[in-house]
Amino acid sequence: VQLQASGGGLVQAGGSLRLSCVASGSIFSPNDMGWYRQAPGKQREWVATSSSGSSTSYSDSVKGRFTISRDNAKTTVYLQMNSLKPEDTSIYYCYFFRDRTTWGPGTLVTVSS
Repeated sequence: VQLQASGGGLVQAGGSLRLSCVASGSIFSPNDMGWYRQAPGKQREWVATSSSGSSTSYSDSVKGRFTISRDNAKTTVYLQMNSLKPEDTSIYYCYFFRDRTTWGPGTLVTVSS
């Protein structure tokens, strides 16, 4: 499986961004796709997960502000980020999990105050 993420950028606090991550290769269900993030000097933290069975879960830090979704083919995962805060500034990494975890290359999100 290969992953390609896009959608990062610079946004003011309170604004919105949408990240996308496309999976290609040998994709079998069931699987999970989702996002982690890593801020400078901090450990990578889990953000959200979408299962191929359509269940979703969120970290407490983004619940109510971020929405994860997948396309009908279940090969693309999106992260709609609303009400962004400066503390959301991180490199966001998408992942695919089935038997093992595959990581995407990361996309930078910068939220200015």
